[in-house]
Amino acid sequence: MTAISTDIHKELINKSIQGNSKAMYELYRLYSKAIFNTCFRIMNNKEDAEDMLQEVFCEVFRKLHQFRFESTFGAWMKRIAVNMSINEIKKRKTELVFLDEFSDTDFADENNSDNEEEVEYTVEMVLNALEHLSAGSRMVFSLYMLEGYQHNEIAAMLSISESTSKNQLLRAKNKIKSILELKINK
Repeated sequence: MTAISTDIHKELINKSIQGNSKAMYELYRLYSKAIFNTCFRIMNNKEDAEDMLQEVFCEVFRKLHQFRFESTFGAWMKRIAVNMSINEIKKRKTELVFLDEFSDTDFADENNSDNEEEVEYTVEMVLNALEHLSAGSRMVFSLYMLEGYQHNEIAAMLSISESTSKNQLLRAKNKIKSILELKINK
């Protein structure tokens, strides 16, 4: 990000802290689409993601005075959105299936890329395939592949082991690959 846009965002943030509703609206306008997409990838439901978007922005504006400009504002908001979305899913007591029965070496053996075919898929096809994953696999896949979190961060967020995160990602990739291959071969 350039220094100019950072200064503009800093000014908007500071005005929002002071209660300026126009500045708050501008922050909402700038970030709402990205935050919605983050919520949607975790919640897997448009209405739930829209509700979560509103809750995230309420929380962001409530905690805005705590933002210390140590990271980008967008990254700070995204972290809040991810945490709130995960907490909502946990609160709903959605059964997450995390299997700890495989060791890290099992994962390494299964993840041999020499045997994998390279196939290009559209983003839309992958996002549609995500809907067929279990909540746990979808969250791990979204956090790792789409949001850029590392397995140790995902493990901490979801209260699972790093090995479980890796196994869930592998299962998600395999399931998505098989779904996409079925669609392409039809």
